[in-house]
Amino acid sequence: MTLLCHTYLQRILMSFSSLFSKLFGDLKGTVRNLKVIFNEFPGGAKGFELMAMFCYDNGRTMITPSNIFLLNSAAHFLEMDGNGSSRHSLIDQTEKSLKGINFWTWSELLEALKQCQDLLPATKSSVMLQYILDCLIGRIALPSIASPYTCSSDSSSFQFSCDTSINSLKSSSSQLTWWFEDLLLLNVDLIDKLIKTMVSLKVNHATIYKFLFYYHKSRCIGAATAEKCKITEVVINLLSLLDRSSLSCKGLFEIYRVALGLRISKFYRNNLESLMGSQLDQATIDYLLAPSPHRRAYFYDVNLVLRLVQAFLLEGGSLSFTSRLKKVTNLLDSYLVEVAPDSHLKPSKFTALVLLLPDYARASYDRVYQAMDLFLEVHAGLCEEEKRSVCCALNHEKLSEEALKDLSRNSKFPSQTVQKALTTQQSMIKCSLSDTHHLLTFCDSLFCSNTKENLGKEDSETKKLRADLQGMHWKMMGLEKVCGAMQTEMANIMRSRLSILGNARSLPKLCS
Repeated sequence: MTLLCHTYLQRILMSFSSLFSKLFGDLKGTVRNLKVIFNEFPGGAKGFELMAMFCYDNGRTMITPSNIFLLNSAAHFLEMDGNGSSRHSLIDQTEKSLKGINFWTWSELLEALKQCQDLLPATKSSVMLQYILDCLIGRIALPSIASPYTCSSDSSSFQFSCDTSINSLKSSSSQLTWWFEDLLLLNVDLIDKLIKTMVSLKVNHATIYKFLFYYHKSRCIGAATAEKCKITEVVINLLSLLDRSSLSCKGLFEIYRVALGLRISKFYRNNLESLMGSQLDQATIDYLLAPSPHRRAYFYDVNLVLRLVQAFLLEGGSLSFTSRLKKVTNLLDSYLVEVAPDSHLKPSKFTALVLLLPDYARASYDRVYQAMDLFLEVHAGLCEEEKRSVCCALNHEKLSEEALKDLSRNSKFPSQTVQKALTTQQSMIKCSLSDTHHLLTFCDSLFCSNTKENLGKEDSETKKLRADLQGMHWKMMGLEKVCGAMQTEMANIMRSRLSILGNARSLPKLCS
């Protein structure tokens, strides 16, 4: 801004501004017109006009919420400390006027903030800015008020009025979110400062999260790519300040989809994925079925799921982690079944998904077996070694009887896995036979004892027990037959596989 100063104006400005006193104080001569150039003067011509009116009116001006920041910024820029006189100090007058901020209406607070952001970065570290942010947050944090203060102030008296009509109160949800739309006028730099202040003042983190999600979604509509990118990065950074339990998995995944389209930096993407992983137990299968990155052949982004589960496991240690881990296990097993039919999915990636969770996390491996069955059906061209690597994580002891029976006859699986299934089945039957034998022995001794003491007094209940015991004898004999049949079947399967392999080795080479 360029300013032409004649002698009279020089004297007026010097009487109120220490900066002008320094500029003009050492000048000699009578009449002199000077040109003064200010770079980045707060508020430009409008700011200087307000300051000049203050000087011409002998240190008096009307200070309102709509001009207080502009006057204060201009006063600090020109060092308008009144040259030792507090009565003529514009800095002191604006700061004293700020003491009545509690009587400002909600709209006046917003107007002052709007003016403040127009002056950024000049007032970014301003004490006055922090003061009004504290006041604004104080209004927001009042849970009993569903609408803003309707207070007014003037130069002679203060009038404070609040609508206490019960009929005007909204639902509990709207009482916490009534201010969301009003703050959309703030740019992302001021939002950054506002939210950090809210966190330091311990405002409810769940409410802060809801506002950030609302702000991000609303401000990104129609915004340029560069602005969307900046808003997204700032929001991600602010979300990382919040307690993990206050976050919503659904909202985080929505922000992530926007972030992928913008190609934000890896640093912010990693931060967001860490937040998503911490809430993975809230997710559904639809959240995880994200399309693969550009120019990748496989259908779904398996690497994303690997990173999310790893982030979740890092959250371990809480009292509720066991129940949360169970939910994530069920989710991952469902994901395995979904991605297994993908013919472009590499065996190493599929195996990494299976091995991602510790063995104790799964009570049953039936879903894992189902996923492996689908994978091997689609990837029929895998060699025996590759099939073994895919099946290495299968815990046969945690398969149901039905799954073991199906696996023992499944030709898609490697022979080693099938043999282990048959061995596990046989072991389970032997264990069952042993338990049955011990029970029968116990019952026999009990009946013998009962017979000696109550010879000839057998009642209907005793007859029923004897009949049940006889049935258990027949069942044990049946299980022994099944076990023998399984041993024969296992031997036949192994001979058949060895015969096939032997024939394959003896085939002549048709191509050289």
